[in-house]
Amino acid sequence: MVNPPIRIDASNSVVPRPSQAELRAKGKRLREKCPRSSHASWKADPDRRDPVDLIEDANIGRLPELIPIRHGRMMLSPFTFYRGTALNMAADLATTPATGIRVQVCGDAHLGNFRLFATPERRVIFDIHDLDETLPAPWEWDVKRLAASFVVACRNNNLSERVAREAVLNCVRSYRERMTEFGSMNALDVWYASFEAETLIKNFRCKRHRKHLAKRLAKVRERNAFEHDFPKLTSGGNNPKIREHPPTIYHGRKTKYLGAEVFHNYRDTLPPYRRGLLNRFELKDFAIKVVGVGSVGTACFVVLLMAGAKDPLFLQVKEARASVLEPYAGASIFPNNGQRVIMGHRLMQSSSDIFLGWTSGRTGRHYYVRQLRNAKIKFEVERFNSSHMIQFAEHCGATLARAHARTGEPATIGGYLGKSDIFDRSIADFSIAYADQAERDYECFVKAIHKGRLDALVEEK
Repeated sequence: MVNPPIRIDASNSVVPRPSQAELRAKGKRLREKCPRSSHASWKADPDRRDPVDLIEDANIGRLPELIPIRHGRMMLSPFTFYRGTALNMAADLATTPATGIRVQVCGDAHLGNFRLFATPERRVIFDIHDLDETLPAPWEWDVKRLAASFVVACRNNNLSERVAREAVLNCVRSYRERMTEFGSMNALDVWYASFEAETLIKNFRCKRHRKHLAKRLAKVRERNAFEHDFPKLTSGGNNPKIREHPPTIYHGRKTKYLGAEVFHNYRDTLPPYRRGLLNRFELKDFAIKVVGVGSVGTACFVVLLMAGAKDPLFLQVKEARASVLEPYAGASIFPNNGQRVIMGHRLMQSSSDIFLGWTSGRTGRHYYVRQLRNAKIKFEVERFNSSHMIQFAEHCGATLARAHARTGEPATIGGYLGKSDIFDRSIADFSIAYADQAERDYECFVKAIHKGRLDALVEEK
């Protein structure tokens, strides 16, 4: 549990919840135990494991033929390496100061995990997208991984250290101010809060960038996303099949049979009214799909279903492994890691996919299911200039605060953070130092490939 359950005293009476003022005061007292300035330092533990060993640990259980693709994507830059090493950073974050306040965290909160997507009501919102590592854990871990990702991304884009620091300060200031704001709001108002696409786009100062995003948003809204994807992702005319694009989309020898078994079990995890909607579609095809950077090598499928000749539905069935945070934050309460992931979606996102569900296969692998595209708009962070990066950091910080406030005590976290920028500057110092560490680890990783310890396959563009 993140928030404690309703408390009952010895006389069987409900114990009143603390007031917002009492919760803020509790947060302030935590500064004595964990000073805000203590978050500034990063120094590798003397017993810190070899980063390549941890990468090999993360490869255990992945599909062997896809591991070289994973390494190839990670070796493109320190930024892609950072995105693929959530396990490495989890081990490091566990050695850093923490207040002891736990919330439902993302577990892999780098800036590439924030994007626009459609709600069931067809609004387009800005939110955290991938929650494969979600788990109750210290809120600081998400803040530190997100903040450090901006330094690594700025360096990747050849932006100055001044811009990198300013991006982090903007991100953490936004998190702090929004958390304070959520701490003074009613619980239901926090739960209903969301960030609309129009608001985000309007706040970008660059006119050209605003125009570009507005155009992409308009295209999403003017068409049916499923119909748009249908001709691009399929072949076969009247008997549609998922179009192959080796080595990232292909049909394996046992894909059809494994997929049908997995999909059948998934139906039972949907609420009856959504199961009824899914039952209108007929299963047509399954294909293996290689996804992301950190997820490469895990079992992942694209599913094509049809309710009519021009009525397709694409779903993604994605393997859910144990969270990288579990050795340090404790095991999940859910027996299926797919269930852990979708509960994280429902807890942290302001609106979640209607087809979220979980399942398992006969081999014991756990999976979760969601729509493949759902009108998603991914930001091209590798092309951000200084203005884009700094403003995007502000939006990400605010969004992370909203996600944390749904399951934590925002008044307590806000009371700890306070009105000054002490915490902001501390996280900026940490982020620069940790980005240096990530670059050193990246060099070790590349050397391991060149020496033949790890195999890597760089895909053609």
